[in-house]
Order: sequence, then structure tokens, then C-alpha cells
Amino acid sequence: MLQKSKTGIKGRNFIYPKQPSGRLYNYRKWVSYVLLLFLFSCPFLKLNDEQLVLLNFIERKFVFFGLIFTPQDFYLFALAMLIFIMFIVCFTVVLGRLWCGWACPQTIFMEMVFRRIEYWVEGDASKQKKLDQGGWNTEKIFKKTSKHFIFLAISFAIANTFLAYMIGSAVLYKIITEPIAGHISGFIAIWLFTFIFYGVFAYAREVVCTVICPYGRLQGVLLDNQSLVVAYDFTRGEPRGRIQKSAATLNTGDCIDCGLCVQVCPTNIDIREGTQLECVNCTACIDSCNEVMFKINKPKNLIGFFNQDFINDRKAYKIGLKSYGYAAVLVMIMLVFSSLIYKREDIQTTVLRASGTLYQSRGADKTSNLYNAELINKTNKTIKFTFRSKDRGDEVNFIQKADVLPKEGSVHLTFFLIRKNKSITKYKTAAVFEIVVNGEILSTATTSFFAQPEGIE
Repeated sequence: MLQKSKTGIKGRNFIYPKQPSGRLYNYRKWVSYVLLLFLFSCPFLKLNDEQLVLLNFIERKFVFFGLIFTPQDFYLFALAMLIFIMFIVCFTVVLGRLWCGWACPQTIFMEMVFRRIEYWVEGDASKQKKLDQGGWNTEKIFKKTSKHFIFLAISFAIANTFLAYMIGSAVLYKIITEPIAGHISGFIAIWLFTFIFYGVFAYAREVVCTVICPYGRLQGVLLDNQSLVVAYDFTRGEPRGRIQKSAATLNTGDCIDCGLCVQVCPTNIDIREGTQLECVNCTACIDSCNEVMFKINKPKNLIGFFNQDFINDRKAYKIGLKSYGYAAVLVMIMLVFSSLIYKREDIQTTVLRASGTLYQSRGADKTSNLYNAELINKTNKTIKFTFRSKDRGDEVNFIQKADVLPKEGSVHLTFFLIRKNKSITKYKTAAVFEIVVNGEILSTATTSFFAQPEGIE
């Protein structure tokens, strides 16, 4: 069974998983390398003079691949989160908890960074256990100090990257390079997150996946008999039995009860007991079992990606109707989101009639309405603009005027819209305004114009 032992920290049983190896583990490593490269590079790469990804909740500024989103775009943020959730749901229905084992940052850092450093410094599971159970000597002090120093250094790098996403890489650079006295809060934040990440990866570890994260419990609701999950083919493997030299005793299944699938599990479960919420589909048990099957000349994939229908009744795999339903909802939401992104304007214009005011007569042949306008610049460039009415016969008389819109800023305008009475045919008509930049209409806004038509009392 999996080796585990209580350390000197009261109440915490640490797991000692055997170092995995195999084809799927190698695939996981390369997927992890790509994702880690993406994670650490996004805050420091620029597109359209903005970092690739920014999630600045403090200043309410969000950037995704060069597109700036303001608080006025919250509906887009909500849709994006809904798409992400639906993708996870759809993914889980088809492929189980594969996200956790192959793409989740917690698993990638734990298994592909921190755990591998632990193997490098302290050795495999048996050596780690022996080192922890032994007394404090020069070797133990050196290895433990080295390991935790490296853990702390990596946690420091993760904390800085995390803050680069939250406050921006330019602000982070100032915090690091300028005197601490000018950035006390930033300095405290860096070390606070450093110790949080260090605690997660040096102490909490698999508890994040098995207890803290709600996704493991969610999969129990989403999975069905047609979902592909890492599973043990008990029809083929049972009854278990050790390899016997006597041919008369060869009435057992293919599982020789070696326990390697349990020893490599990073969450301390026995996959042979069925699908469990602690399983993160890391596929380490598949690699270890395939290695044993190869050695005893048995077919591979006694543990593999199966659905329950195949294990119970040997039914061929097919995607269920529930999966198609979730996929259809996901596609529809993505189409709506894409259309909203396509129609999104660089300048958001809002024009409202001044509250508490009526129309004003301008001599015998003209009528005016008073308006307030707000223009929001959703780009990182200063914009020189012209504000005008779409109807060229209208006049715009500004009380508060501006013709420059600061980057990521806003301006307020107050003005009268003056119309000729002969063009007014109804008490309430539409008034359309245009924002023109370099001869191109970048934004429009529509509101109402009130006036008494000629000849009507």
C-alpha cells in the first residue's frame, strides 16, 4: 500500500507517492511545460501596448490578449466566466476530472515542480520516509534545508507572477526596484503570497484537491456511465492473485495485486475500489500498471480510460446525449459572446436628457433640449474626437465641451441640441449622436428629443 507517515507536525499525515514514469507521464510533463511557459510569460508579454493578460480588480481593469475591458463590460466578463464553467462541465461529462490531473495549476506545480524537486533532493518514496523517520543529522538538516529553501524561492517566483497578473508587471517592477519605503503594501503582498504558496505546496499539498477544491464533489453530479475516466477493469482483473508457478492455480484475473497503482497515487487512493472524488485522473496508475502488464506478458490497460458501460457490459464507447446538450449550450454562449465582442466599441457613449428639464423655444423657428453625455475610452490611446448630431440639420451648442478623450479615461459633455421646428413632426422623436475620429464614426448613441410640433396645440 501507499507509504505514509506522520511527520513532526501534529495532525498532518504526509503521503509518500512513488515517483511515476511512463508514456502518459511524459506527455503530462510536456503539457505542463507548455502551460508553465504560458503562465509565467503572459504578464510580461505585450500586445497593443498592454500586457497579454491582466486581472486588476483593484483598479477594475482587465486585459485579455490586447483587449481592454472596463467595468462597463462586466456583462462580457460574466459571459466569459459562464463559458469557462460550461467548458469545465462539458469537459467533465466527457473526460471526467482530466482537467485536474493535466491542466490545473495546483497539480502542475505540485506534481511537476515541487514533487520533482523533492525526488531530486530527498530521493524516491522509501528514502523520503526513511529520512523523515530518522533522527536529525547532517544529511537530514542539509536535505531539508535545501528542499525548503528551493520551495521558498519557487513560491517567491509564483507570488511575483501572481501579483503581475493582479497589479500589472510595470507596477510590480517598481515595487521590486524602488525603495521599500515607497511600496510597503506591495512588499508585504509579495511576501504574504510567497508564504501562502509555500504553505500550499510544502504542507497542504493534496488536501487542496481532496478537501478544499469543490470540483471533486461536482464531478459526482456530472459523471455518468458514458463518461471516460481513469478506471480499473475489474471484469478482467478480478479475482486478484499473485503470480503462481503452478499452472493448476491460474484461475485468477490479470491483477497480480502488486500495489504499484496505489503507491504512485498522489492522493492516496486505490483505483481498484472504483471512481472516487479524490482521483484527479493524473494517469500515474495507468503507467505503473502497464509496466507490470508488459513484464508478465499481459495486455495493457488493465487500468485505463474506460466508461462504466464498457467495464460492466463491454459496450462500445459513445458520447451521450447529455454531453451533446452541454456542448450545444456552450456553443450558443460562445456565439453570443463572439458577437458581443465583434460589436464592442472602443468608445462607449451614453447620452441622457438633463433631468427635470423641458424643451426650450429658440425664437420662432427652433427648439432645443438639454443633454448630458459621458464618453468612455476603452483603449490605451488618447483619442481626439468630434461630437456631432447624425442629422446635419441639427445644431449642437456646448455648455461643457471636450474634444480629447484620455486613454482608459472618460469625459463629460453638457450641450443643447437645437432643431428647426419645421423638421419636428411628433412630440417625441429620436436624436442620434456620433463620435467621429479621423473621419470614421467609432460610436453612436441614441436618445429622445421632445418638442411641440408646429400647428399642434
